[in-house]
Amino acid sequence: MLADLAGLLPGPLSHLFFIKALMAAILVGLVCGVTGCLVILRKMSFLGDAISHAMIAGVAAGYLIMKLLFGMEAHAPAMLFGALIAAVITVGLIHFVSSVSRIKEDTAIGIMYTGIFALGVVMVSLFREHIHIDLMHFIMGDVLAVSDGDILLAAFVCGMVLTLILLFFRHFQASAFDPVMAAAIGIPAGLFHGLLTLCVSLVVVVGVGMVGVILVVGLLITPAATAYLLTNRLDRMMILAALFAINGAVCGLFLAYAMDVAGGGAIMLFLTLQFTAVLMIAPEHGILTRYIRKIRHIPAEITEDILAGLLRKDPMGLSPAALIETAGTGVRLGRALARLEKEGQITRQTDLVRLSPKGREKALTLRRSHRIWESYLAHAGVDEEKIHEKAHELEHIHDPDLLKNLDDLLGHPMTDPHGSEIPQDPCLHKKGVLFSASLLRPGQQAIIRRVPEFLREKLKENMPLFLKARDRAGEQWECILPSGERLILDHAAADALVVEMDEKSCQTEFS
Repeated sequence: MLADLAGLLPGPLSHLFFIKALMAAILVGLVCGVTGCLVILRKMSFLGDAISHAMIAGVAAGYLIMKLLFGMEAHAPAMLFGALIAAVITVGLIHFVSSVSRIKEDTAIGIMYTGIFALGVVMVSLFREHIHIDLMHFIMGDVLAVSDGDILLAAFVCGMVLTLILLFFRHFQASAFDPVMAAAIGIPAGLFHGLLTLCVSLVVVVGVGMVGVILVVGLLITPAATAYLLTNRLDRMMILAALFAINGAVCGLFLAYAMDVAGGGAIMLFLTLQFTAVLMIAPEHGILTRYIRKIRHIPAEITEDILAGLLRKDPMGLSPAALIETAGTGVRLGRALARLEKEGQITRQTDLVRLSPKGREKALTLRRSHRIWESYLAHAGVDEEKIHEKAHELEHIHDPDLLKNLDDLLGHPMTDPHGSEIPQDPCLHKKGVLFSASLLRPGQQAIIRRVPEFLREKLKENMPLFLKARDRAGEQWECILPSGERLILDHAAADALVVEMDEKSCQTEFS
C-alpha cells in the first residue's frame, strides 16, 4: 500500500524508504519533544546522554542472549529489552555511587556511562562472530534505512510514553517543578522520577536508530529547549516542543535528501538552526528582542525628571527644547514624552508640554521625596553643599513606606533645610484614605475615625478636628475641637489618632 502511494507522489516522496523515514521521524520527534520538556525541567539532560551511551552494552547483551540461548539473530524487542536493562543498571549504579560516597551525581554519571559504554564496545569486539552491530551505524544512526519493525517499535514506544505522560501529567508536573512540595501533598516523587527515567530510556532506544547515540540527546533536548524560550507553561511547552521536533525531523529529512548527507546529522542541524532562530527572536527571552527592548527602554529617572521640571514651570508649560536643558533627557526625550502622554501624565498643545492632574500628583510626590531626603541628609550630618545633589539622586527612591518612615523619624517636618515647603502626600487628599493626625497641616480639618484609649475622654469617632498650628520645633499639634476647646497633642498622640481628610480639605489644592 505504501509502495503504491509512493508511486503517486512527486520528488523524494516517490521513494518508499523516504516515506518510512518520515513516519519514523514524526513518531520519534513527537515523543522526544514531549518527554524532553520533563527532562530539561528535571535537569536530566546529562542522564539522557548516559543512557544513550550505555545502550550499546544492553544491545550487545540482547544479541548474545538471542544467539547463544535461542540460536537466532536478535530483533527489535530483544534489543529494546537489553537496552532497557542497561539503562536501569546505569541509573542504579549512578544513584549508588552518589549516595555512598562524596562523589556528586554529575561526576557519577560521567564515570558510569563511560564505563558501561566501554563495556559494550568490548563485548561487540570480543563476540564479533555472534554480535553483528555496526558501531558506525550505532554512533551516527541512519534514519533513511529504517525498517517496518523500526516503525512499529517507534509507534509502540510513542503510544506508551505519551499515554503515561497524559495519565500522570499533574504528577510529573509537580515533581518536576518542586519535588519537596510534591512529596508533601502525597505524590511519590521518587516513583515518578523512576517512571520518567524509564520513559527517557525508551525514547533514547528508539531515537538511537534514527540519529545515533551521539545526536539522540540533542533530539531529546533541543526541541524542548526551543519551546522553553517561548512559554512558562508545561502543557504549552510540550505542544510547542512536539511541533518543533516534528518540523525539525521532516525538514531535516528533506534537507538530507537534497544534499545527499546523513539523515541524523541533517535533522539535528535543522533543529539547532531552529533553536538559534528562536533564541534570537523569542518575544520574551530572545537576544534581539531583549536588545531592542533595552534600546527602547526609558528609565523611570528620565520621565520623573521631566515631571519635576514641568512642575517648576507649571502652569505655563515648557517646550521640548527647554525640557532638554531642564530635565537632561537628551536623545530619549521624544520617546519619554510619548510614554508620559500615553500614561496620561502630560498634555501637549502646539509646542508646549504641560502636566495633567495625574502627572502633577506624581511630580508632587517626587518633590516631596526630594525634600524629605534633603531633610534626612541634613539630619544625618551630610555637608550642606552636597545635600541637594545627593537628594536629586535619592528622590527617585520614593517607596511610600520608606518615605513614611523617614517622615516619622524626622518628626513630620513641613519645610526642608533650605526653608522650602515639603509637599503633603497627595494620597491624603483622596476620599476614604485613613492616616495619622500627625500628617495634618495647619488650616486643615479632618474627621476622626479611630481614637486611642488614652484620648477617649476628649475625642469621639466621627468628630471633626481642626489643626490650628504646630510649634516651631514640630513636637506639638494644636487642635481645635467642635466645642471650641483647644487640644494639644504630642508626637506619639498625633501618630496614634487616625483621621480622614474632610470633604473641604480634600478639594483643597496644594503645592
